[in-house]
Amino acid sequence: MSLRIAVGGFLHESHSFAPRPTGWAEFVQPGGLPPLRSGPAMLDAVRGTSVAVAGALAEVAAAGAVPVPLTWCFANPAGPVEDQAFERIAALICAGLAGALESGPLDGLYLDLHGAGMAASFPDAEGELLRRVQAVLGGVPVTVSLDPHANLTADMVDRCDAAVPYRTYPHVDMKEAGAQAIRLLLRRIGAEPFARAYRQLDYWMPITSQCTLVEPMRGVMARRALISSRPGVIELAWCFGFPYADFPGCGPAFVAYADTAAAAEEAADDFLAELRSRETEFGSEILSARDATAAAIQEPRGPVLIADTQDNPGGGGHGDTTGLLAELIGQGARGAVACFINDAESAGRCHDAGPGGTVRLSLGGKSDGVPLHVDATVLVLTDGQFTLTGPMGGGNPANLGPMALIEVAPGIRVVVASRKMQALDQAILRHVGIEPAACGIIALKSSVHFRADFGPLAARVIVAAAPGPVAADPASLPFQHLRPGLRTRLG
Repeated sequence: MSLRIAVGGFLHESHSFAPRPTGWAEFVQPGGLPPLRSGPAMLDAVRGTSVAVAGALAEVAAAGAVPVPLTWCFANPAGPVEDQAFERIAALICAGLAGALESGPLDGLYLDLHGAGMAASFPDAEGELLRRVQAVLGGVPVTVSLDPHANLTADMVDRCDAAVPYRTYPHVDMKEAGAQAIRLLLRRIGAEPFARAYRQLDYWMPITSQCTLVEPMRGVMARRALISSRPGVIELAWCFGFPYADFPGCGPAFVAYADTAAAAEEAADDFLAELRSRETEFGSEILSARDATAAAIQEPRGPVLIADTQDNPGGGGHGDTTGLLAELIGQGARGAVACFINDAESAGRCHDAGPGGTVRLSLGGKSDGVPLHVDATVLVLTDGQFTLTGPMGGGNPANLGPMALIEVAPGIRVVVASRKMQALDQAILRHVGIEPAACGIIALKSSVHFRADFGPLAARVIVAAAPGPVAADPASLPFQHLRPGLRTRLG
């Protein structure tokens, strides 16, 4: 008889200091990934996408097992998940498990999780969710895939049989992580639990220096792969942490899984020594918005990419601050395009004005109260529905609501959307008629993910610190609840 594997997911990256919480509606219709779906509809929603659960389902099929779909959902990073939303989603997943058990035993459970979720009443949201599903399952093996920005807590480790983070940032291997989590689940079914050794790192590393395409993280990941290849080592689950969460369990951490306790402990000790030896290498150059704009204008060829890192929607920003855009206008950055401002009100007014119309906008600033007043000419209008094409999001549906391309100063264009997502895919610009390779300057609401699709085009990449809650320097945040010994400033 075929194995029955329950499959579900609940993904959110929660920013303790973000200006807005995350509610049920943000999971029902996220900006750049499939919407919340349960049961067989979940399978249809994730099929052909780049998310980890798609890779997991392919591996289930390859093994000849039967997938039992639960609920899968995602919301763009923002403030902690409201209790009502957390309770509804957790209840859907647990009810799906209970219903599946009515039809017969389950052999295993796979969950596609982020790992940096927080709920208002549960700072370690994934740890709480795993507690609940374990209570329903009663000892059935569980594996999970994680975003490497997970805050991997001791409770998360204790409540699953194996965790598999993506290896890349930008995350271009999500499906591979889901597939690996299924392979470990199949290995675990009917066998003894894996030995494990859990370690926490004692310093935060800035988001902008966590990119696995460049040093020092590239070297760290190479060392991780080398340790993982040792005889007896099963998985080295390295999570960079999300340096905008504020609770005692958060921070960079990893767990080594192995055939024996000795192999797990040795792998964990060696990898911890590697990370400690590299602490000072995780500093990165970040320019002010003023200096970043000036440097981009002076660059003789383009495109020059400016990462508006502190308003990154992928880190909890609302995608609507206008500090960098104001500099582009003030310095006359002809040929620049800002991708993009999340402002449903302004998008609606552009649609009312129609193509070729002019409209006075109080653009952006809904999250921080600092809008930019501009006289805009409407160039292009769309419904905001398209498919992502890049190496990270290829196949994922985008639904950003009414969108507009406007000109706000001679030669300076802005994409305006009604929902937020990180500017990580060239399809966002092509959707409004812009060919990215032909641009002089592209200002992107992103920290690192943009590098996967936009990076190959770039004559230069500049990271800018304009207003926004995704602080380039974690030490600038008002932490209150970090565990003793976790440093926010590199030593």
